[in-house]
Amino acid sequence: MTTVSSLADALIREHHEIDAGIEQFLASTPDGSVTQWAQPLRTAMAALARHIYLEEEIVFPRLRSGPLMMPIMVMVTEHGRMWRAMADLHELLAAEDADAEPVRSRVLDACTAMLALLADHNGKEEPVIYPHLQADLDDDTRAVLADFIDTGTLPDGWSCERA
Repeated sequence: MTTVSSLADALIREHHEIDAGIEQFLASTPDGSVTQWAQPLRTAMAALARHIYLEEEIVFPRLRSGPLMMPIMVMVTEHGRMWRAMADLHELLAAEDADAEPVRSRVLDACTAMLALLADHNGKEEPVIYPHLQADLDDDTRAVLADFIDTGTLPDGWSCERA
């Protein structure tokens, strides 16, 4: 169970798990089938969508005013880029010729680009936004966030703000 004092740690751990899923996929497919090894990538993309949801629906609305307004606008814009990149990846993986060149190369390039997007985004989000989880969220919101981290699921059909 996630404690309210470890919310930032739990979200950072999710960042690492998402990255690890993409990296596992890339390591599995240097010369192999994209579709055969796609499960870690699909799992990472589902985790990323869920993570974006919890930030945009639970965290950001409570921190959006005051000094975090501009950083959160940047985070939301970057979420939109990631969301579109995820949609492109899903489309590529669903292609009948996903294992054939050039689609396979496009999948691998898209994964590398996603890792770069995530590194840039997380490098700003973790030191700028996450320190405010404990200090600026009320007890009820921290409890909702902790519960969602432990058991929450992405609602069907939800899209991020800037999808």
